[in-house]
Amino acid sequence: MPIAVCILGLGIFAQGTSEFMLSGLLPSMADDLGVSIPDAGLLISAFAVGMVVGAPLMSVLTLRVPRRSALVAFQAVFIAGHVVAALVPEYAVVFASRVVTAVAYAGFWSVAASAAVSLVPATAKGRALSVVATGLTLATIVGVPAGTLMSQHAGWRAAFWGVAAFTAVSLVATLAVLPGVTRKGVKSLPCDAN
Repeated sequence: MPIAVCILGLGIFAQGTSEFMLSGLLPSMADDLGVSIPDAGLLISAFAVGMVVGAPLMSVLTLRVPRRSALVAFQAVFIAGHVVAALVPEYAVVFASRVVTAVAYAGFWSVAASAAVSLVPATAKGRALSVVATGLTLATIVGVPAGTLMSQHAGWRAAFWGVAAFTAVSLVATLAVLPGVTRKGVKSLPCDAN
């Protein structure tokens, strides 16, 4: 399996952690943002709405954008949204950031899946997609408890900073490893399909 496929799975892990980690952060977020726990729970719904709207919309809007460029842009927006949420004290801004980051995550998912299967021969497409999807499985098993642990010891904002930092690592790895396209349309980085 090309390392680029594993890097795409890493990106899904980083962003998928954010998708689910709020369940362990709600009491501290509600207290810090001055809202009820049910209102804080709406931050989970905001992310879900962003995903539902973002997946088809971003898939269509990025059809003509080079995959690596789209993936990096989605990760940059995702990072920015988490930095904003970690810095601001207003619930409404955190709510809006959850919607925006979910749209970016949905776009990343759709392009990552497409990129992964394009990097391998036909006989390995299913395996490549499963490697990318494993990132989400690991996010629920490892990332969510890690986010909750960070929140318990350093506050919910630390969990947001952690997701932003891990996504930044994924962004740099995406730039370094995922094949790009030159002006002549040739891949600028080779990718081993074994």
